[in-house]
This record gives sequence, C-alpha cells and structure tokens, in this order.
Amino acid sequence: MTSPPIAAQEHPYSALTPDVVQDALGSVGLWGDGRMAALNSFENRVYQMHLETPVGDVEQVVLKFYRPGRWSDAQIAEEHSFSEELVAAEIPAVPPLRLQGDTLHHFGGFAFSVSPRRGGRRPELENFEVLEWIGRFLARIHTVGAAQPFIVRPHLDAATFGHEPRDWLMEHQAVASEVRTAWAAALEEALALIEAHPVLRPGTPADPEGIQLIRLHGDCHPGNILWTPEGQPGAGPHFVDLDDARTGPAVQDLWMLLSGERRQQMQQLGALVDGYEQFRPFDRRELALIEPLRTLRLIHYSAWVARRWEDPAFPINFPWFGTRDYWQGQVDMLVEQIEEMQGEPLMA
Repeated sequence: MTSPPIAAQEHPYSALTPDVVQDALGSVGLWGDGRMAALNSFENRVYQMHLETPVGDVEQVVLKFYRPGRWSDAQIAEEHSFSEELVAAEIPAVPPLRLQGDTLHHFGGFAFSVSPRRGGRRPELENFEVLEWIGRFLARIHTVGAAQPFIVRPHLDAATFGHEPRDWLMEHQAVASEVRTAWAAALEEALALIEAHPVLRPGTPADPEGIQLIRLHGDCHPGNILWTPEGQPGAGPHFVDLDDARTGPAVQDLWMLLSGERRQQMQQLGALVDGYEQFRPFDRRELALIEPLRTLRLIHYSAWVARRWEDPAFPINFPWFGTRDYWQGQVDMLVEQIEEMQGEPLMA
C-alpha cells in the first residue's frame, strides 16, 4: 500500500483562489494592495496581505480560512475570546482584529478571521533563559485559562485523542493490513496505561486526584512561538495559533517544548518550570502525564493526516504516509511509548 485508502476528490480549498481571498478581505472593509503570500499551514489556509490603507499601526494582515467542518462558529468564537482575554491581561498573543463588530467572518463558504501580522523567529530552546521566559508567559496564559472554562471546545483526553482516532482509522481501513493487528494490540496496551491516569480517562467529570483542568493553548510547539530578540520592541515570545485551544492539564503546554535525551529534557523542563512558578504554582503530579500525552498525540496524528488525504497539500507533503513502513514505524513508537509510560516520569 503506497497511500491511505481514502478516495481523492476535489477539496473545498480548491475554490479559495487569490481573487476569493482578496474579495474576502474586501468584505470586511479592508483592501489589499495586491501583494499576497501563502503562509505555511496544513490545517487551515493562511495568507499574508499588505493593506492599501493601514488600520491604525497595522500595515500587513494575516487571513486565516478555517478548514470547513472542523470547528463550529461557537467553538471558533471561544478561541477568539480566549485570545482577547490574553491580550487584556497583557500577554503577547495575537488575536484577530474586530472588524465590523466581529472577529469571525464568512465569505465564499469559508469562515475566516483577519489578524495583524507579527514577526519573529523560532525560539532558541537550547537557551535556558529563553525557556524560563517562555515558562513565565505560559504561567500567565494558564492563569487566564483557569479563570473560566470553555463551554463548547473539546477536552484533551483518551476519548478525543485515542479512542475516536483509532475507531476512525480502523473503520476506514487506513492502517496497512500487514501490521494492522500489531498496531491495534500495541494501541490497546498504550490506551490502558494512558487511562490509568484519571485526568485523561474518558467520561471522568473531574479528576479525583485534584489535577486541575484549564483552558490551554493546546498545541504549544516551537513553531507556534515567535521570538523577538532582546533590545527590539516587544522582545520575548509571542504566542500564535490558538486553533487547537482546548481543556486539559497545564503540562500539555510544556512538554512539546522538550527535546533530546532524558537528561536534556529534564534540564529544559526545569528551566520552564522555574519560570512558570514565578507566576503560578505547578502541580508536579502532572509530570507523570507527559508520556501519556505524547502517546495520545502520536495516535491522533495518524488519523489527522489520513482524514485530510483528499486535501492536495497532504499527499505532496506527506508522501511516506500510509505505507507499510510508516505503520510499522507507528507500531515501534507505540512499543517505545509503552516502555516510557511504565518508567519513571521526568522530573523538574
């Protein structure tokens, strides 16, 4: 098998031509000067445009066209409200502009938002001072996140990131037949270890151990943090792309910033937590969730790619996906994660 058994068909994004993008911007009272660039995004379609007439100090904007059918308008509205709360708390997030009284707009069958462009580079995560700085801001994000709950955005747990992706992949026969049995067996063993943690168990209204569930960034990997060097205006991190904001344990926003061998990860984690605890206590019991959360992301990722295979961007950028070698690799990684989840958690 060289690709997932998902039939290719014309994707809705094929209708998102440059003219449609320009007209969408015009529909909210802004006009581009003709300069437009597509930005790197697989989940949504994102474009940078120069304005003909600046809006305040905003000369360039970013239009984000949400993937049809992924989020409801109410769920997107919660994302936008969360980002506005962060900015009100003087946290460097990048919320959408409120245009014509709203942050969410519709044009040509697409839901879209318009945000000011913010520059920056990938943070230097080998620098412990940078990690400590990021930790401070994550604590402030979580303080806002804990102030009230999401109502319609989902939880991060074994149901949404484990059971549902597994069921979809099996129903659509997306797993290579040669390793399907081994993959399913490894996944079941992994899910049992994940669900040993009440906070990640499906259908648990509250964690009896008392680990708090809060509103999170949800996808806080290095690519979603833009860094401005010291000495320049707005120095430090800017957090972007709250598209995956959801409810979960605070450590979800920390572990994706870790890399390398165990000793290196513990040093990185120590710097993050040192910064974090300058503004907010960190529950050390959440460290035992890092490997279960990493495993859930591994499961979810395969279903995420398979579900989007009809989007032309995915076969081009993920040509290795769906092969026997890919799925054997997934089995091997699940086995490794099973061992990690049975070992001692990282310490900070």
